[in-house]
Amino acid sequence: MGLDITVLVADWSWLGEAPPGERLSRLRGAWYADETGLWDHDAPVVEGDWEWPRGPNGAFFAVYEFRGTCGSFKAHFWAGERWESVRDHAGPPVRAGLDALLLGLIWGGLDGEADHVDQGFFCDDPAITYGVLLARSPDSVRELAAVWEDVRPRLDGLRGAFDEHAAAPGRWVGDFDEFTGLLDDWGRVLSEAARRGWGLVGLSE
Repeated sequence: MGLDITVLVADWSWLGEAPPGERLSRLRGAWYADETGLWDHDAPVVEGDWEWPRGPNGAFFAVYEFRGTCGSFKAHFWAGERWESVRDHAGPPVRAGLDALLLGLIWGGLDGEADHVDQGFFCDDPAITYGVLLARSPDSVRELAAVWEDVRPRLDGLRGAFDEHAAAPGRWVGDFDEFTGLLDDWGRVLSEAARRGWGLVGLSE
């Protein structure tokens, strides 16, 4: 799991107007644009906040900087592993909510086969969509944001079970606060995208 992940929200009126086979190149072109994109951005990265591009693409997408991950997918992968360790000890509402949330974003599920890319978001050609880890339409984003708002107030009841069955001190997402902190960051991403009616994309570069 040496992957990195960059999580972006994108204006669907801008990204979705392009054919599926051209959407990824449109997003990457704006992201990497000389002087007006985000690549080689000279501003300091602020964890737990958004980075917006400069210039003509500034209103179309933003990148969220997750706290404590250094851009690595490892934290997200291990959040799924911790969930597998504790989910049988979670109450039914929390289990159903976190199953839906994590399956929709970063967790492969118990069989490891969950797909995090909405059909039709991008084209089906793997040569074009290389590096896509996550792609959710505005409708999917709204559904996941609603799941998050429902499960968020219930999370603290999971603390004891996590400490007993999933804690791994010193490792990625090894304690309950790290686990819920990562979930909270995903909640911020979903809430912002849902508020704007935007899509959600996770890329490995």
